[in-house]
Order: sequence, then structure tokens, then C-alpha cells
Amino acid sequence: MEKKELLYEGKAKKVFTTEDPDALIVSYKDDATAFDGQKKGTIVGKGAINNRMTNHVFKLLEAEGVPTHLIEELNDRETVVKKVEIVPLEVIIRNFSAGSFAKKMGMEEGIELKCPTLEFSYKNDDLHDPFINSYYALALDLATQEEIDVISKYAFQVNEVMRRYFAGLGIELIDLRSSLAAITARSSWRMRYRRTPAGCGTRRLMKSLTRTGSEGTLAMWKTLTTRCSNGWGSSRGNSLDGHKNSMRRIA
Repeated sequence: MEKKELLYEGKAKKVFTTEDPDALIVSYKDDATAFDGQKKGTIVGKGAINNRMTNHVFKLLEAEGVPTHLIEELNDRETVVKKVEIVPLEVIIRNFSAGSFAKKMGMEEGIELKCPTLEFSYKNDDLHDPFINSYYALALDLATQEEIDVISKYAFQVNEVMRRYFAGLGIELIDLRSSLAAITARSSWRMRYRRTPAGCGTRRLMKSLTRTGSEGTLAMWKTLTTRCSNGWGSSRGNSLDGHKNSMRRIA
């Protein structure tokens, strides 16, 4: 399958049309941004890491009955995906107090919530993705009630799958957020996590989500690279050694 016309370019990826009208090619970039694009930079190998990790997560989810848009990984940076219509909602599941949630609720960061909590934000860069509820989404015609119900169901299911997965790596999943498509295929997932403390019965508060996020990313990366011989082939894994070293420097 070959890339044709550039359909979209965002902060982290480019999307190209193909000879198949129902399939697109996603090409992950090394660009890094923060604060709604106010800070910009480049991390060598970031695109390859994002591509490999994203597809690994999609396969985990599909094994648990969660549909995704993944079709085929082409190379280190590019993947063929189903063409879908994105629902303009950012879906957030919180397991611990962190970030804007902790500030709004006047809580310390790192406190485990009584139950996973669902949030919606309106995906609009000009408005800085404002917080909304399901009634806003219905009133603004951003999604139907059926879509909201399906999105909520899969969001909680994905959270459970990823919490189990990261627990196996010694990591607590702080929160995850996603953009979803009308057919419930995942467009992207972003997760915050921290390492589980060794002491039994104690929990240290998070010092830096950026730091622990890098540790979680590196832990997943180590897991993926050790499985190369079982699924990808040793030469493919070796071609990414430079990217793995870049992640060590970041962390």
C-alpha cells in the first residue's frame, strides 16, 4: 500500500490517503509539543516509539474485544488504519487525582479515587478543549446518546485492560485520555502512570508526572523490545536500538 495525498498533519502525526478509499496511512513524527503547542521541539525516534507502542496497545485491546482502527503496521513509523469519522470529544478516565482534576477539586496529586471517573472535553484547539458533560455534547450535536453510551462503555473497558497491563509492569495507571471515532475505533490514547512503590501498604505521592510518565513509557518499551524475537524478528528490534537509547536519555 502506498501513500498518496496528505490528508491531515497534526502535532504528532501525518495522515495520507491510499489507493483504498477506506484505508489511510498514519505516519508518526518526531515533533514534540506542550501547552497547546506553545512549546515545540524534536525528540529523535519519538515517532517510531509512538507507532510501535500504539499498535501494541491496539492489539492488547482487540484481544479483549475492543475494536480499533488498526489494519497493518508497515514499518517503524507508518501504519495502515481504517478511515473513520472522529467524534470531537476527548474522553478522560481518571483513577488517581492529578493535573487539572486535582486543582479543581483542591486535592493532593496521587490520591486513588473511590472509583474510576469519566470526563469529556470538547476537542477544539481554539477553545483549549474545554470541559463539558454529556448534555453539552448532545446540545452541541457533537455526539448522539447512543455514541456517548458506547464511548463510555469502551472507555471504562479500556481503562481496566490497561490498568491490568501496567500493573504487570509494576506501574499504576493514573489516567488515560482518548479521541474516538463514530464506529468506536481508537484514534489515539495518552496515558499517565507511575511506578508502584515497593513498600507494602504505603503509597508515595507523585513528585513529577512527567518523570513517571517517562518511566512508564520506557518500561513498556523494554517489554516490547524483549518480545521482538517472538513477533517482530530480531533485525526489526535492533533497528530501533537508537530510539530506545533516546528514551533512556529522556527518562
